[in-house]
Amino acid sequence: MTNRVTHSYFTNSLHSDAIFAHDLDHSVSPPIESHPFPPFLPPEATVMMMGSMPPTPDKWGMAFHYPNFSNDMWRIYGRVFFDDANHFRNDDEKGFDAERIKAFLLERGIASCPTVRRAIREQGNASDKHLTIVETVDFNDILPQVPNVHTIFTTGGKATEILLELLPKDVRPKLPKTNCQVDYPFSGPAGKRDLKLYRLPSTSRAYPLSLDKKVAAWRAFFEQVGKL
Repeated sequence: MTNRVTHSYFTNSLHSDAIFAHDLDHSVSPPIESHPFPPFLPPEATVMMMGSMPPTPDKWGMAFHYPNFSNDMWRIYGRVFFDDANHFRNDDEKGFDAERIKAFLLERGIASCPTVRRAIREQGNASDKHLTIVETVDFNDILPQVPNVHTIFTTGGKATEILLELLPKDVRPKLPKTNCQVDYPFSGPAGKRDLKLYRLPSTSRAYPLSLDKKVAAWRAFFEQVGKL
């Protein structure tokens, strides 16, 4: 397996407005795929959302995190913060307004960062179940850019598992249940960060929970961390 690492997607800037090429390493089969979107890191962020990999580009409704129009992430944000599931929708198109989302996240102090840098889609789809992780997020690079973040929240079991694997076994908590949090003591060259890790229900429609119940869970979290 190749050891090539694609760093261009993980810059030190707040975000990039470019639409990144869908980078595939075809030296293995199935190919190794780089995450197409860089972290979005408002410098004053106090919480950080972390997921895994987006669907393949043919499913995108915009060039930003959670781009799939059938994923309810931005509908849930719309309902939680604006009581409008279509608040972030791009007019009548089947897509979302990435610039409106970025402005909102910046204003509210919410960062968004993938847990995965590179992965292999064993079945060619967005299912976490068939995702082989090749390279994870580098917290030693990310956390210093968001010094005020006190809580990380995940959008599914895979992202939660990946983050727990970054901790030494002697301080690694058990996998939290959905809608629960655990202590997340991360130590690196930049020092120790005593964070909280909160696991939220997945916003994928494949996750067996009604939209209303997902909205309620996400609303309760944002109330807990002082965003509502």
